[in-house]
Amino acid sequence: MAKKIPLRQCLGCREMKQKNELVRIVKSPMDEISLDFIGKKPGRGAYVCPSKDCLKRSLKSRAIGRAFGVEIPQSVLDELQNQMEDSDGSRS
Repeated sequence: MAKKIPLRQCLGCREMKQKNELVRIVKSPMDEISLDFIGKKPGRGAYVCPSKDCLKRSLKSRAIGRAFGVEIPQSVLDELQNQMEDSDGSRS
């Protein structure tokens, strides 16, 4: 029997994709929000495609805040964009 591959929905484009193709946005137990390119950080996760466009769409629609049930400050959103640009959309 084939191993089941977990799927997650991108907050930006709303497409279902394999979990390992997406970048995890994590809200830590200390309420810090950051990008998790490895997928191992502790906390609640939401997923976005590894492209700047999908991240921008999810920020514009406030999907990240809804996923975590909190209002996210603009400074944190700017930091997420900087992290995505620094990574060039690649998983490390």
